[in-house]
Amino acid sequence: MILTVTLNPSLDRTIEIGSLARGAVIRATSTHLDPGGKGVNVSRALLANSVASCAIVPYGGDEGRQLIGLLSAEGLEMITVPISGTTRSNVTLAEPDGTVTKINEPGTPLSAEELNTVAEAVLAAAHTADWVVASGSLPPEVPSDVYAWLCRRFAAAGINVAVDTSGPALVSAVTAGPALVKPNREELAEATGVQITTLGDAIGAARKLRAMGAGTVLASLGPDGAVLVEDDHVWYGRCPVTEPRSAVGAGDAMLAGFLAAGARGEQALVEALAWATAAVKLPGSRMPSPKDIQRDAVRIQQADHTMPLQAGG
Repeated sequence: MILTVTLNPSLDRTIEIGSLARGAVIRATSTHLDPGGKGVNVSRALLANSVASCAIVPYGGDEGRQLIGLLSAEGLEMITVPISGTTRSNVTLAEPDGTVTKINEPGTPLSAEELNTVAEAVLAAAHTADWVVASGSLPPEVPSDVYAWLCRRFAAAGINVAVDTSGPALVSAVTAGPALVKPNREELAEATGVQITTLGDAIGAARKLRAMGAGTVLASLGPDGAVLVEDDHVWYGRCPVTEPRSAVGAGDAMLAGFLAAGARGEQALVEALAWATAAVKLPGSRMPSPKDIQRDAVRIQQADHTMPLQAGG
């Protein structure tokens, strides 16, 4: 069982358009409304591939009830935590070449009591869990060390903790010694202060994150693939996408695939890349099912430290 915690879940509306022109009237070619939030997406990806998962979801207001309704319709196992605020809504504009423009609401503050209720819900379910995933942005006014606090509580209960967040929350969480962190290239650079222009830079930054306290580091590099650093081993892999539709949720699918495959070694990296690539080919924040996943397309190769990474990847 893999538990996920999403402190700032959302309703995600993805609008597919021909091209984005500021100030113009743009007609959508299609729209999708999906439940959102990084931990929620991890649980949805696991569910789509018949891997046991339970999502701990704080919710509030009409949007929150709609979110829970969408998750219930998908058959997701949940522990819901009512909050006094209102669940946020996000909008994504997706262009045919894979360019994505996101407009995310900040979310609603969580009180200390509400945060403690979330933590207690995880601990109550911990006897069945192999991992707990703490991921996503923090709501306003929630302290940046909250993931570090959760990490220490969960680790003390004997649960492996995976963290996927950014900024000060990531730096703080790493000091609590999570078993796994999954930054993207931008988050990795920000957390370590390393300018990442080559694959060697990414590997060096991942090692620096381990020196700061993280266990395994799975770093997604956008179209350049992903690098996995654990103990004394480094793996690099990629899986090109010829017709991307939406990158929303691809990193969450990557983390889900990695955990589903045992969260260690080359085969787990293959699974992570296969799930992430499948997600990029799907509209909105749909999560891939077994029919979407093509493991044979993944290439694990010797890491060339001099290889330049694509600009903006």
